[in-house]
Amino acid sequence: MTEQFSKRHGYHQAHEAEISVRQDAPHELRGIVVQLAYECGFRPQSLRSLVCRVLRKRPDQNNWSEYPNIDNEVHDLVDDCDWYRVYDIIEGIVGAMRETPFSYETERFESELNDYFLENGIGWKLSNGMIEMRGPEVFEKVVGIAEQQLETENFSTTRNELHEALRDLSRRPAPDITGAIQHSMAALECVAREACGDAKANLGDIMKRHRDIVPRPLDEAIAKVWGYASENARHIREGRESTFEEAELIVGMVAALAAYLARKHGA
Repeated sequence: MTEQFSKRHGYHQAHEAEISVRQDAPHELRGIVVQLAYECGFRPQSLRSLVCRVLRKRPDQNNWSEYPNIDNEVHDLVDDCDWYRVYDIIEGIVGAMRETPFSYETERFESELNDYFLENGIGWKLSNGMIEMRGPEVFEKVVGIAEQQLETENFSTTRNELHEALRDLSRRPAPDITGAIQHSMAALECVAREACGDAKANLGDIMKRHRDIVPRPLDEAIAKVWGYASENARHIREGRESTFEEAELIVGMVAALAAYLARKHGA
């Protein structure tokens, strides 16, 4: 398909809407997934096979013609499934496309779907063929810079812990809030140990003994984040469950601090 006029001439730019959808797959999105899959190389019959495999459904043998019968069946399957299964279907579509790249427009599917997520306030994104949690633009930039900096400075363990925190926020149907906070603090503790040369100290002790690894009074902020994590994730107390937004805040803060420490104290 020829590239659209608006894109050919630089008029189309995805504008970020405030994130309003996380634990849902709106009706319109379900239709867009099917529509875009067709545009990028699928036919109703091949898409039905994939959707049925993901949903563990049996294709309706009475439907023979692709239009309208099989097409209607595909739409009904996608429209009627649980919200999180829609994202399973998206991952399945991308996986099939990547297995036979010459048969499909994989990059177009991923790009246009990510644009749709961005423009319609859907808090998910396609990244390396997987659906992951998407935060506000500032969050995405901070985490992206941190991952790049940690990789550059060979802080692989810290980077892995940060990535696990993001995976916990991306879990479906419910994010692992506690896990996200725990992995975030493990990432910060790991890079802080390298920064101060104390391989066995926990983060709380590090901030008491080596306060100058960050400019003051940021050391106090880190100590308080550590205290928050201890009460709300490491040693959970009844009635003190963190929210998604709080976990997202912790992950963003840790990403920024980890990038700073890696840049300042890296090899």
